[in-house]
Amino acid sequence: MADIAPAYFSHLPALPQEWTYVALEDLLEPNGISYGIVQPGTAMQNGIPIVRVKDLKEGRVLQDEPLRVSPEVEEKYSRTRLRGGEVLLSLVGSVGETAIVTSELAGWNVARAIGVLRVSERVSAHWLKICLDADAAQQFVLTRLNTTVQATLNLRDVRNIPIVMPPRRDRVAISEVLQVLDDKIAANDCIAAKSLELADAQFDLASHGLDFGAETFGSVAAVVGGGTPSTKVAEYWGGEIAWTTPSDVTALSSPYLFETSRTITTTGLDNCASQLYPAHSIFMTSRATIGAFALPQIPAAVNQGFIVVLPPSDEMRWWLLHEMRSRVDEMISLANGSTFLELSRKNFKAMPIRLPSGESLVEFARLAAPLHERAAQASAENRALAELRDTLLPQLMSGKLRVRDAERIVEDAV
Repeated sequence: MADIAPAYFSHLPALPQEWTYVALEDLLEPNGISYGIVQPGTAMQNGIPIVRVKDLKEGRVLQDEPLRVSPEVEEKYSRTRLRGGEVLLSLVGSVGETAIVTSELAGWNVARAIGVLRVSERVSAHWLKICLDADAAQQFVLTRLNTTVQATLNLRDVRNIPIVMPPRRDRVAISEVLQVLDDKIAANDCIAAKSLELADAQFDLASHGLDFGAETFGSVAAVVGGGTPSTKVAEYWGGEIAWTTPSDVTALSSPYLFETSRTITTTGLDNCASQLYPAHSIFMTSRATIGAFALPQIPAAVNQGFIVVLPPSDEMRWWLLHEMRSRVDEMISLANGSTFLELSRKNFKAMPIRLPSGESLVEFARLAAPLHERAAQASAENRALAELRDTLLPQLMSGKLRVRDAERIVEDAV
């Protein structure tokens, strides 16, 4: 197919000689773009897993808790059944999130809010993802959103997303530079996840055979909650205090909180029911998605979507964290609400817990603390690598930064 540049391409930033823009549609297989299951129906425990927008996180698909639909429902949407190698693009809500489908996701499907892009032989899936994450594509997406109800991107606009197309040699070189960062980030994700798995395994051993006694979460630790400062008072925001919302909580494989999406002023904090909690706190979401954890590495305040546990010691912190992690299903069963499920602090505080002897508590902390430290270290490194990638990407995609210079920067970083 001959590439016919849409009129709006003329308004895009100039590219180096031999580089051009191509409409996304021209880089896909015939009929290579579609959205997924419109009405998934009742979730089935042993059904077909599907990818939702909430499952796209930092360029990958989270597989911890997929929604599963009946085979009969999924069969009607075989056109979006994943085989591996596709690029996923979120179309509703957090529009513009991307991920490449790995082989382990073969046989999964996607929700209505996810677009499946089947890449032709003209480019690699990695190159297409790089371009979709770049400024030209992201700015195009922002100008095409329908925001009447919630942000939505139509497929007809997806087809026209501008994709930067340098000569093949440049595409390969840029891809290789960025792939080094992606590979290092993936390796760190694996380290963080395995470290957390090992800590969970140590807890399983330490808690085996322990009975629930008279102690509860509320009797061994302070249990508090968040606040609701007015979002309409400008002077409350942009301050010096980290303000945490459930959207700041990352995947369960990396629950370490280093920064938040907003900050609040002291005045704003004084006008809500929250406070500045120390870095050794345990944050747990208590609304809608119950039981996602954040271990703050910085002092932070939280909104009303959290329960905050303030352990009396570091040893107790690690035990309570894993006790909480092991009982999320039970916490969900104690939640109630007509609009969305919410676990009340009263119900959480009254939950009985298992507690080992003092010596066993100290021994578990001795084993668990370095595992969490290593996981947090890997997560912190990933933040720096992601920031570097986000800095290099627009420079490389505009041709302003030479690949050889980017290679030196990446070598120093990894």
